[in-house]
Amino acid sequence: MSRNTGFDGVYIVGAGQAAYEKRADRPVQRVLWEAFDAALGSAGLAMRDVDGLAATAFVLPPDNVTTLAEHFGVAPRWLFQGLYGGASGVISVLHAARAIQAGDADVVACLAADVFDTAAHDDMLDHFNGSVRDYMAPFGFGGANGTFALHTRLYMEKHGTQRADFGRLCVAQRENALFNPNALFKKPLSLDEYLNARVIAEPLRLFDCVHPCTGGDAVILAHEKVAERLDAPLVRILGGGEQHNYPPDDIYGLVAGCEAFAERMYAQAGCGPEDLDFAQLYDDYPVMAFIQLEGLGVTRPGETAEFIRTRDATVRGRFPVNTGGGQLSAGQAGASGGMIGVYEAVAQLRGDAGARQVECRRGVVSGYGMVGYGRGLSSSAAVLARV
Repeated sequence: MSRNTGFDGVYIVGAGQAAYEKRADRPVQRVLWEAFDAALGSAGLAMRDVDGLAATAFVLPPDNVTTLAEHFGVAPRWLFQGLYGGASGVISVLHAARAIQAGDADVVACLAADVFDTAAHDDMLDHFNGSVRDYMAPFGFGGANGTFALHTRLYMEKHGTQRADFGRLCVAQRENALFNPNALFKKPLSLDEYLNARVIAEPLRLFDCVHPCTGGDAVILAHEKVAERLDAPLVRILGGGEQHNYPPDDIYGLVAGCEAFAERMYAQAGCGPEDLDFAQLYDDYPVMAFIQLEGLGVTRPGETAEFIRTRDATVRGRFPVNTGGGQLSAGQAGASGGMIGVYEAVAQLRGDAGARQVECRRGVVSGYGMVGYGRGLSSSAAVLARV
């Protein structure tokens, strides 16, 4: 029997978001439901049609995806619990597609959300995993800002990248966010403002760091026999992959992990990075957006700064990056930081992006997460295309 290496017979049929807010007084189950309900509405499906459920949320425990199904009143045949931080959104979509191909479900909702403010986010990071709790937090490691300040400094020293190079991407993403009514940040950002912002963890300054918030994102996948009945734009998964703890012998390497599967992903998709119309990256810090562009083969290692200087990354440009503003300007809703890019990619390919809509046929979305001692342990990516 030949292996099924593609994702034929499965479509993404809907996408939705819950409101992104600096603070919220509603529980995470409610935020997940809001994103879920919006995605179902865009697909023209009802909750009773859903027989598969994937959920990712840092603050969901002691509940889990099973008790979430109880909250929603659905009876899934297939479940997925996202345990890979910012890589979970893409991974949930890929696993859901395989479940549909295998006949384990016909309609799967992939959800992510969190209810955060800065204090709650920082408290979670101190207990993020055993190594952080036992060997980093007791010594005041500075949370994710401290870890990625070291990443940023290492990248700058290795490639000669300047702070202004990272700033150009942040400024472009802020411009994109101004067209996104669900983005937290509503004011333009100039390069001077970026360069002169207050120091957070040298060389990181204020606008290098994501703003924790409340929010949620969701997409709906369906078997082709369901999708063909819907009066909704369809999106295909051309290829995808995930990788964990890569490389195992270099805990502080400047890699995103997608290097390990990018060639296989593009072969599966039948296209290359030169054929993409946009990238939706996991941008908790600008340096990670740079590293993901390199790992995905969009740029060569160390050449991303020149790419950003010469290519307009806004929605007006030839290769827009994070068309909704990304986490740096729309906000990081905890574990939904790994799903905001999936939502944005699907919205763009469906033609649902409103004032920030770009001309596109296919694009890439990537995820990155589960930060250990020196780097994220999980990565994922997928090439999506409109039908």
